[in-house]
Amino acid sequence: MDSFEFNKIAAAVLIVALLIIGLNQIADSIYHVKKPETPGYKIEGVTETKTSAKGEEKKEEKLADIKVLLATANVAAGENTFKKCAACHTNVSGGAVKIGPPMWGIVGKKSASHPDFKYSSALAAHGKPWSVEELNAFLYKPADYIKGTKMAFAGIAKDEERASLIAYLSTLK
Repeated sequence: MDSFEFNKIAAAVLIVALLIIGLNQIADSIYHVKKPETPGYKIEGVTETKTSAKGEEKKEEKLADIKVLLATANVAAGENTFKKCAACHTNVSGGAVKIGPPMWGIVGKKSASHPDFKYSSALAAHGKPWSVEELNAFLYKPADYIKGTKMAFAGIAKDEERASLIAYLSTLK
């Protein structure tokens, strides 16, 4: 390929680029759109709500009454749900400490009381016994209920599933 050929190709590319830029400028001048002062539309009759930094609305979450749920809880389903817990906890008498403490006899036991497990300072300061109400609130969202807990589990959102797990834990005596 000689230099004359190269010049023709370069000129064609340059002309196409200039044509695209020129047509874009012409279209912008013909179809100029003003930007609104505030983006979005105002909808009449709707009140504004405060949102968090993430844009999610904060709402008060109320847990269902665990004692009512325990009346219909399924212990076998709770044993099945415990499989999620078994990665970190044991469910046998005298069970070994894994990532978390053993769950044998947990219902009614003082929190952070297993001698062979190093609890977070937040859980150690909690100091309340693991009643069914405490377990219900903790198992819903552990990190929200006890800020600073080492337990990395996200929680169990379904009331019936949580109640079944607590019913199963109540049998571990």
